Amino acid sequence: MSTEEERAEEVRTWLTVPDLADRLSLTPSRVRRLIEDRHLLAVRRDGVLVVPEVFLDDEGPLPELRGTAILLQDNGYTDDEAVHWLLEEEDSLGTAPIDALQAGRKAEVRRIAQALAF
Repeated sequence: MSTEEERAEEVRTWLTVPDLADRLSLTPSRVRRLIEDRHLLAVRRDGVLVVPEVFLDDEGPLPELRGTAILLQDNGYTDDEAVHWLLEEEDSLGTAPIDALQAGRKAEVRRIAQALAF
């Protein structure tokens, strides 16, 4: 990962499984289940499983995230690659895909993700 890519991810707040459990009023095992079921995407940073806070809304996991995560996985993205793509600015969107999802641009984000399949 380049320095610029690392900076794009560093500006985000990252939550651990216990942080998520507290925030969502769930058990840690239920949070891990959300990750396994692709409602959330997580990566390991310094050996600790973390989720970008931006993957949540006031109610819990961002509803648009799951379908996008499944699409990325089906197109060969690892969780690390999917998280990176969601957080990094995408030229064709003019913003990071996660920010576009939050703005209601789900179809556009998924079209671009599909086109980038490798």
